[in-house]
Amino acid sequence: MAESSSTGDRKQVVIVGGGFGGVRAAKALAGADVDVTLVDRTNHHLFQPLLYQVATGILSPGLIAPALRRVVKGQKNTRTLLAEVYDIDVDNRVVRSLGPNAQHIDLPYDYLVVAGGAGHAYFGHDEWAQYAPGMKSIEDARMLRSQILGSYELAELSTDDKEREALLTFVVVGAGPTGVEITGQLAELAQYVLPEEYRSIDTRQAKIILLDAAPSVLPPFDPKLQRYTQRRLEKMGVEIRLNTAATDMDAESITVKGPAGVDTIVSRTKIWAAGVKASPLATTLAKATGTETDRAGRLAVDPDCSVPNAEGVYAIGDMVSTVDRLPGVAQVAMQQGTYVGKQIVNRLKGDTTTPAPFKYFDKGSMATIGARQAVADAMGLKLTGWPAYLLWCYVHVAFLIGWGNRLGTLYNWVRSLRYARNRGHRLIDMTGAKAVAEQHEAA
Repeated sequence: MAESSSTGDRKQVVIVGGGFGGVRAAKALAGADVDVTLVDRTNHHLFQPLLYQVATGILSPGLIAPALRRVVKGQKNTRTLLAEVYDIDVDNRVVRSLGPNAQHIDLPYDYLVVAGGAGHAYFGHDEWAQYAPGMKSIEDARMLRSQILGSYELAELSTDDKEREALLTFVVVGAGPTGVEITGQLAELAQYVLPEEYRSIDTRQAKIILLDAAPSVLPPFDPKLQRYTQRRLEKMGVEIRLNTAATDMDAESITVKGPAGVDTIVSRTKIWAAGVKASPLATTLAKATGTETDRAGRLAVDPDCSVPNAEGVYAIGDMVSTVDRLPGVAQVAMQQGTYVGKQIVNRLKGDTTTPAPFKYFDKGSMATIGARQAVADAMGLKLTGWPAYLLWCYVHVAFLIGWGNRLGTLYNWVRSLRYARNRGHRLIDMTGAKAVAEQHEAA
């Protein structure tokens, strides 16, 4: 059993999760008279909004996932730890975790910030995860890239028309920002990037279907932007099915129910972008403190992001439910991380007053539709097309960590736009294509 050490009488702050919220909390504690331990089960900080570009070959993983140690290397009071948290003892103020070698590591804390994030929600059908993967990690994006490109490789080899059609049918479940963005890139691949590279198939005949139980694409957006997005996607050859929910699926197909009744779509590649559920750490904290969770497993927190019945414990980001029901987006987690970090700094200085409730500043929403096309609702403006795309590029580059990653990302974007929409990171091997084939054989 290993145990973290303290430096003299310095207070100990443990931050669980190296995502947007956790990193911002650590940054807010830079220079404070405190020892900070940032623990995560991966060694990198992931910029999730660009995962779909890794899955479709635009960006390499390293550009959107800098090492956590590098992110906080300038903070002498902060260390990072590669471990997985499995329990939180709020009575004894200890975080219990496992290291890569299965070593038990206890992390005593004076203040604890839990930013565990969220995973995919399959609405009671967790078995669908094997047939319709989503994107929450670098590994998810790599596997999805293999699935997508492997389908084209197998279609090139197939001599059966029905099998080719199944391989070249892509279904995206969920028409929120993530679903729209991955759908747009699938259309780009089929229509512009791949056609001249294959000899036995016409990739432009690929069928790309976007479906959602909601009555519109991008449900949280302004109706004007919703209509623009739907028109653009349909112009790119995407079939959009609204008011349509998935009811069943297997390796070969997905069954949906919509206005026209029940339909079965034969498709080897299904992508899930329909819902999220909180990290299991939310349930762990709820049991330890007697706090409630909602249907998505999110932990109810007080207005100052503190966890009820747990002194010195805060929870932020996608894993929490606030009184004003804030959206599960990166901006919320980042602002909450900074807010909680500043609270801890004030407590260290002896401030015992009740802090003002957390107030979210909504900087707007945006989503890409494809190359050169996006929609944005920001600063009172509702933008479409090139202006929205340029704004989207600026915002996403600005929030990447490290100038090398920013410049590398810009270079890849220019390359994909200027030179026939070139994708420089479409790397797969036999393993990826075999996985697609084996899924078919198993079915």
